[in-house]
Amino acid sequence: MTAGPATAAPVGSPAVPPVSEGAGPATAASLTAPHAGWRLKDSGSTARFRGLAAVSRTTAWVAGTAGTVLRTHDGGKHWSDISPPGAGALEFRDIEAFDARRAVVLAIGEGEASRVFRTEDAGATWTESFRNTDPRAFYDCLTFFDRRHGIALSDPVDGRYRILSTADSGRSWRVLPSKGMPSAQPGEAAFAASGQCLVSAGSRDAWIATGGAGTARVLHTADRGRTWSVTDTPIPAGDPARGVFALALRDRTHVLAVGGDFRPDQPSPHAAAVSDDAGKTWTPAAEPPKAYRSGAAWLPHSRRLAVAVGPSGSDLTLDGGRTWNTFDQGSYDTVDCAPDLGCWTAGERGRIARLEP
Repeated sequence: MTAGPATAAPVGSPAVPPVSEGAGPATAASLTAPHAGWRLKDSGSTARFRGLAAVSRTTAWVAGTAGTVLRTHDGGKHWSDISPPGAGALEFRDIEAFDARRAVVLAIGEGEASRVFRTEDAGATWTESFRNTDPRAFYDCLTFFDRRHGIALSDPVDGRYRILSTADSGRSWRVLPSKGMPSAQPGEAAFAASGQCLVSAGSRDAWIATGGAGTARVLHTADRGRTWSVTDTPIPAGDPARGVFALALRDRTHVLAVGGDFRPDQPSPHAAAVSDDAGKTWTPAAEPPKAYRSGAAWLPHSRRLAVAVGPSGSDLTLDGGRTWNTFDQGSYDTVDCAPDLGCWTAGERGRIARLEP
């Protein structure tokens, strides 16, 4: 379900104190020190980027409107337009990169607008590996468990979410049987806002974020999408514009959920929650972000630090999602962090930034 020139100057100032991670890497603390923040990188594009894959501090991929895919290999100093030929009418909302050369990108929409492309040569060439032919399906997000196995998520068809599966790095896809999927609520769907409505951890576990119905829920699979369990969350729903928009995983046990109401004129109270049992139970944030957030990511090698982003700003948690503080007022839709602490964010009007001391 759908939901000016950049400079290298800091965007806003963190309103949080310096952090010590104890035995953790010093660079984790430096990224949350008073002068740290998002540094915009000139993308040379006006597309809105909701798909983002952080490979490292130097390499990242973004995907967005008008079939646009960009890639940097020098920390954002230069961005190469590697958009698939003939994709200008498509809306890319998710991209998963295995490394600097191999990536899979998802286009969303009803019927044949939902497609998957893959590249093995840093975008020099692309292959369309899936095109949806069911007019009832609308694919929102994709995720990979490893370099070979992955799944993609469609909004409910015949009352159940549809799961697409690959076992060959996205070269081919098949629809999984739906008998292990719980029934969807009336009006329930996933939000294609940041590529984080479907996330995975480990070799078999994945989670789905939902909204638009009476209750905002999270679904979990431990067998790569064949069977699912479902849990209610405390994030407000009850409206097509409300629910859980993004999930972030520290590991297979600790999960963050963020969301709210994406309409800019509507408040989003209680729009964050945390789980420490793989999503079986959820605790609302004691001090959630003050507005709707569409993306979230844990800082690597940290047990407590995570960021959330949205069109009205970015927030930092120092305590594993229980309390959040706004540190930036810029508009972003998605965020992702690489193992080397390369944290990137992207959003409207070609905005791309990296978290820097």
